[in-house]
Amino acid sequence: MPSHLSRLSALTRPRILVRAARLGTAEFNRERILRRVIEGECVPAPGQAFDQLFEREATMDEARRAGGAAYSPARHVELLSALICEARLAEARIAA
Repeated sequence: MPSHLSRLSALTRPRILVRAARLGTAEFNRERILRRVIEGECVPAPGQAFDQLFEREATMDEARRAGGAAYSPARHVELLSALICEARLAEARIAA
């Protein structure tokens, strides 16, 4: 099974979107952002939200490609930032 970071690096997204998401990781507040992105009462343990975020990001990217009016670049950046941070957390747990 590929690692979280390798799955993430296999994604093909616009460079500006990825750059903004990387910058967003510096201000990432896991508790606040995951509650909003996952829309749940409780936040999963570190590294456990990756698959759910990965699926949501794929749906968001489909909306981006379709040019739908409901697509929000800001939400996409927020979701990608969360995905990057969760991948890092998951990899850190595996390495420990």
